[in-house]
Amino acid sequence: MPRRSLVEMKFADIYPLYVQKAERKNRTKEEVDQIICWLTGYERDGLQKQIEQGHDLQTFFSQAPAMHPNASLITGVVCGVRVEEIADPLMQKIRYLDKLIDELAKGKAMEKILRQNDVQYPARLGSGRK
Repeated sequence: MPRRSLVEMKFADIYPLYVQKAERKNRTKEEVDQIICWLTGYERDGLQKQIEQGHDLQTFFSQAPAMHPNASLITGVVCGVRVEEIADPLMQKIRYLDKLIDELAKGKAMEKILRQNDVQYPARLGSGRK
């Protein structure tokens, strides 16, 4: 999908797709919300307000209180592109969220998805500690 049309999509249209993807794999809407709030800094009420206001992805991310400082620890491939190599900051944020939802749907533990262990011992640095 071209960048322009993706960033213009409404978050409220994409959000239910994230929830459906998670629920198909026996994960919950609450876990999806937790991931989104962790990444963007929204409180749950703020997230709900964004959904109700129907903002596009560009506005959703520009109004986010604060991207999580560990977001840069998100690595991997989404749509054939390594998320850590995406040059456009907005597109990278969108793909970070896609990657986290993919990890949730694949059954990864929330602790791993939220990069809680990676702060002390980043696996990609080859520390061998988890």
